[in-house]
Amino acid sequence: MKRTTSPIHCIAMALTLVLAGAGCSSLGATSENARLAVYRSHAGPPVASFHSFGQFDSWEGLGDEALAVWTHPQEAWLLELYGPCQDLNYSVAIGVTNHMGQVEAGFDKILVSNPAAVSIPCLIRSIRPLDVAAIRQADRDRRAEGERAEPPASGH
Repeated sequence: MKRTTSPIHCIAMALTLVLAGAGCSSLGATSENARLAVYRSHAGPPVASFHSFGQFDSWEGLGDEALAVWTHPQEAWLLELYGPCQDLNYSVAIGVTNHMGQVEAGFDKILVSNPAAVSIPCLIRSIRPLDVAAIRQADRDRRAEGERAEPPASGH
C-alpha cells in the first residue's frame, strides 16, 4: 500500500515531531559505540512499526547510524538507519516522520535539525523495542563499576 501525504500534512508532521533539546549528542565515538552495544543487547526482535502519539519524551544519538527514542518513560525504541545520517551526532533536535501516528521501518525517516546545512532525511532500517529497565540497570552497574575503579582521593 503506497502512502501519499498532502503538503499540509507534511507541515503538520514537521511542526509536531521536532524534538528540541532532548537529545544528548555530546558523547564521544567510543562512548557512543559502547552505548549502542548496550542498547542492542537489551533490544527485542525487530518490529514493523510503533505508535508515536505525535511526540517523544526524549532521544539519544548512538553514533551516526542509530538512535533511541522514548515514547513514554518506560517505552523506548532502537532505530537503526540505512547508512550514516548527516549531522545526527551534533543535532540538538530531530523530527521523525509518521503516518497516522505509526512510525514504520523502511518507510519513515529521521529529520535532523541543522540550520547551517541542507538536511537529508535518514531512512529507518529497523525498529526494535528496548528493555528500558535493563538499560537503566546496566547504567547503574556501569556507574558503580566506575566508582570502584577510581582510586581513593588523597587527604592533602
